Amino acid sequence: MQDIDRMREMPLRERVLSIGHALSLFLLLNYLLCVGFGLLAPESLRMFEAWAPLLPGFEWLTPLGFTAGAIGAYGYGWYIAALFVPLKAWAENRRRP
Repeated sequence: MQDIDRMREMPLRERVLSIGHALSLFLLLNYLLCVGFGLLAPESLRMFEAWAPLLPGFEWLTPLGFTAGAIGAYGYGWYIAALFVPLKAWAENRRRP
């Protein structure tokens, strides 16, 4: 509970940075796990066709496509944090008396 209160007391910029780094690393790790799974799994179980349209520039098994996918996954974390954290702070401030 103290961690939640401490997070609420942080300036908005610090909260965006904290959530942005955490979420971006989480999405990048998941991207790497999905690519690894795609390399190990049989062709019928590969997932990359489902998420490839969401990552601009991604192409399966090319160095440039892999890099573009990693940058895209990391960027989505920052995009979500930049939108979600200020909206959450605004909603919390509206609820306070």
